[in-house]
Amino acid sequence: MGDREHRDDPKTYNEVIFDIDSEKWLDAMKSEIDSMHSNQVWVLVDPPEGIVPIGCKWIYKRKIGSDGKVETYKARLVSKGYSQRKGIDYQGTFSPVAMLKSIRTLLALAAYYDDEI
Repeated sequence: MGDREHRDDPKTYNEVIFDIDSEKWLDAMKSEIDSMHSNQVWVLVDPPEGIVPIGCKWIYKRKIGSDGKVETYKARLVSKGYSQRKGIDYQGTFSPVAMLKSIRTLLALAAYYDDEI
């Protein structure tokens, strides 16, 4: 079976297990867990009494190259954030993101006006 014939990404773990590329998916999942562990993404704790932890699920994606062949298999473990309640499950979140174009523009303006950075 060629790469072009199985572009539908698995939606569930069961689909991964029965996929023709199951070994590659399992390697991708192991890589994701290893990365989370090495980056100390979480601390494992016992939940308080009466609290049900927020679940998580795997998202699978084949990255296809310009030649139509699968280049990489990506597996990401994500929380089911839709079940969170503000003030109970999380306090606010903020994730600043800057585009490289914006930074270049600011640096150009600072250089033009001879401002300190």
